[in-house]
Amino acid sequence: MAVEEVGEVTEVATGVVTEAGTATGLEAEAETLAAADVLYPIAPGYRVNVRSGPGTNYTVVRTLPYNARVPINCQKPGQSVSGPYGTSKLWDNIANGEFVSDAYVKTGSDGYVAPRCA
Repeated sequence: MAVEEVGEVTEVATGVVTEAGTATGLEAEAETLAAADVLYPIAPGYRVNVRSGPGTNYTVVRTLPYNARVPINCQKPGQSVSGPYGTSKLWDNIANGEFVSDAYVKTGSDGYVAPRCA
């Protein structure tokens, strides 16, 4: 059987996998970076408030412009919010100390699409 190489080959350093099967070290960092590479669209026609925590009682840090796309670094449960994509208790961490309600982010899922925030 012949094997052809197509495109560019990238060498990836691997970390250590614990007995429980979870990645640590470089492997975990690579997974986090890969997840952050995906940008999810904010619901069309909405300027969404970015908050300092997972609820509307947290301070507004900034407001996203129309047609914004955001990374989801991790997700955590918080205040329930109703939006164009349903009602959700999930909040998406889009940057350090910045959260938006998952009810305004088109993830294609009603559940977690990223790791849970620590």
